[in-house]
Amino acid sequence: MPATTPSQTVGPYFTLGLFASQADELVEPTSAGAVRVTGRVLDGAGDPVPDAMVELWQADEGGRYRGDFGWGRSGCDADGRFSFTTVKPGRVGQADAPHVVVMVFARGLLRAVLTRMYFPDEEEANAGDPVLSRLDDGSTLVASSVDGGYEFDVRLQGDGQTVFFAV
Repeated sequence: MPATTPSQTVGPYFTLGLFASQADELVEPTSAGAVRVTGRVLDGAGDPVPDAMVELWQADEGGRYRGDFGWGRSGCDADGRFSFTTVKPGRVGQADAPHVVVMVFARGLLRAVLTRMYFPDEEEANAGDPVLSRLDDGSTLVASSVDGGYEFDVRLQGDGQTVFFAV
C-alpha cells in the first residue's frame, strides 16, 4: 500500500510553518481608510479552531485587483480569532458588491474552503450582487460592523454554517 500524502492526513501543519509567513497588514493601521477585519473560525459545535489559517484576497478602494495589493494571511489564535488591517474594497465592475474573498485552511479539511465576505453598509449593492442574489440565505456572508471595522465569523459546519463555494 502506498504511503499517505499530506492532503490525506490531518496534522498541525499550519502552526508548524505557515504562520511564519503571516501577512495580516495589507495597509498600515494609520493609513487613510484603514479598517480592521476580524473574526473567528468555528467548528460544527461552535468551538474555536485554534490552528486554522485564513487568507484574504481583495480589490483596492477603486475596485481594481493589483499585483502589489490585495492578499493577506492570518493564523488563528487559541480562540480561533484572525484579523487583518486593510481597506474596504470598491465595486469590481457594475454588478459585484464590494467584497473580500476568504479562504480557510484547517485541521480536518482535506481541501481549503472558499467564501466571500460582504459589507453590512452596502445594502443596495448587496441586493444587486449576482452571487448574493442567487442564495436563499446569504446572511452568513455579510460581516457585522464593530468599532469602526468589521467582524466575520466562519462556521465550518452545523447551525449557521457559512456558505462555501466549489473550487
